[in-house]
Amino acid sequence: MELGLVGLGKMGGNMRERIRRAGHTVVGYDRNPDLADVHSLEELVGKLTGPRVVWVMVPAGEPTQATIDRLAELLEPGDVVVDGGNSRWTDDEKHAEELAAKGIGFVDCGVSGGVWGLENGYALMYGGDAENVAKVQPIFDALKPEGDFGSVHAGKVGAGHFAKMVHNGIEYAMMQAYAEGWELLEKVDSVENVREVFRSWQEGTVIRSWLLDLAVNALDEDQHLDGLRGYAQDSGEGRWTVEAAIDHAVPLPAITASLFARFASRQDDSPQMKMIAALRNQFGGHAVEKK
Repeated sequence: MELGLVGLGKMGGNMRERIRRAGHTVVGYDRNPDLADVHSLEELVGKLTGPRVVWVMVPAGEPTQATIDRLAELLEPGDVVVDGGNSRWTDDEKHAEELAAKGIGFVDCGVSGGVWGLENGYALMYGGDAENVAKVQPIFDALKPEGDFGSVHAGKVGAGHFAKMVHNGIEYAMMQAYAEGWELLEKVDSVENVREVFRSWQEGTVIRSWLLDLAVNALDEDQHLDGLRGYAQDSGEGRWTVEAAIDHAVPLPAITASLFARFASRQDDSPQMKMIAALRNQFGGHAVEKK
């Protein structure tokens, strides 16, 4: 099928390549002309055959809103817009209503996979009407990992981004646990090779995971993370997860504590946050602050 893809950064650029490898046609637009296949949204829409599917992969908030507003003017009834960025789930119903007034479908999709998604595939959580999801399904199938899992129609509009938000909240807590354990191991005199302790956990233990593998990768690059500043940014989704928990009276002590730990990292050069920063860089290519 044909796909218009708006936003060709670290995630979008690799997604374009993976979709093309699956045999589909992708017309990509980015504000950076060196990355783009076309020079405007108008040109992108003009190159697609109806019913069109346009996937938006730009930062949440105003950039996404502006892109969807412009697409609402350019697309036709029967076309579908997919928001694959990290938008807040509460924005999805607004976008769906705006587009539905013009007969245009909307699907929200949480995407996980970071800089590794090109080779490993992307975990996808999407929400929307079955009719609109079906129009995008070949692209979902191209992006997902090999096998039976890694892709889910989570429910109504907003369900995809809500599921991805909870995923990221869990990610916060898991990274925090590894970071706290790493700092404690580094602190005691009796443990002389913390990196190899982490490596030993990769097989046969109940805490083995891809995040643990990435922690070992980071320690192989810098055994004591001496080159990093103990500062870790938060993407916003951790905050949204905690806010949703408050709204629904669901206790999230581990996730909430991990979010507050990120705030603490901005006050001190936290050893734990060196590991958090290293992990975020490993799986998502997020910037780190060097000493």
